[in-house]
Amino acid sequence: MAAPGGTLNCEDFSMFQEVLKLMRTMDDRIIHALNTTIPTASFSGKVNATQTCKQLYDSMVEAHLNRDKAIKECITHTSEVVGHLREARSKDSADMALIKQLRKEQTKLKLMQSELNVEEVVNDRSLKIVSVKATGGANRLPARRPRLCMWICAWDERRKTTITFLTKGAEYTTHLPK
Repeated sequence: MAAPGGTLNCEDFSMFQEVLKLMRTMDDRIIHALNTTIPTASFSGKVNATQTCKQLYDSMVEAHLNRDKAIKECITHTSEVVGHLREARSKDSADMALIKQLRKEQTKLKLMQSELNVEEVVNDRSLKIVSVKATGGANRLPARRPRLCMWICAWDERRKTTITFLTKGAEYTTHLPK
C-alpha cells in the first residue's frame, strides 16, 4: 500500500510505525495548519475562510480514512499469516522455530491492533482542535469520528461571527463574540 513518504510494510513492524508517523504529520501540525488557514480580521476579506476551512477538514478526513484503511489491511494480512502458522503448528507441534515465528506474528498482530486505538486518539484530538479553533473556543463540540459526520465551516460573510457544523441529522451553529 502506498503512503506519503513511503510504502506501508506489514512485515516489519518498526517500518510500519515509521510510515504511520509520516502519515500522521498533518495531525501533528494541525494547530499550525489552522493558524494559517483561518484568517485574522485584517485578512478576512482576502481569503475565503469557508473554502479554506473546508479544504483543510476534507484533507484531514481523507488522511484519517487512508491511515485507518492501511492499518486494517495490515491487521488482515498479519491475521492471515497467524492463521497459516497455527495450521502448520497443529500439523507439527514439536517445531520450535515454527512456534517462535507464530509468537512473533501474534505479538505483531497485537501491536498493530493497538495502533487502531492510537489512531482513534489522534483522530479525536485533531477533530477536537479543529472544532475548538474554528469556533474560537466559544462552543466546544464533542469530537466526532470522520466516518460518522460531515463538517462544514460556514462563516457569516457580513459579520464574520457564525460557524455552522453539519452532522448527520443535526446542525450546530455557534455565534462568536465580536
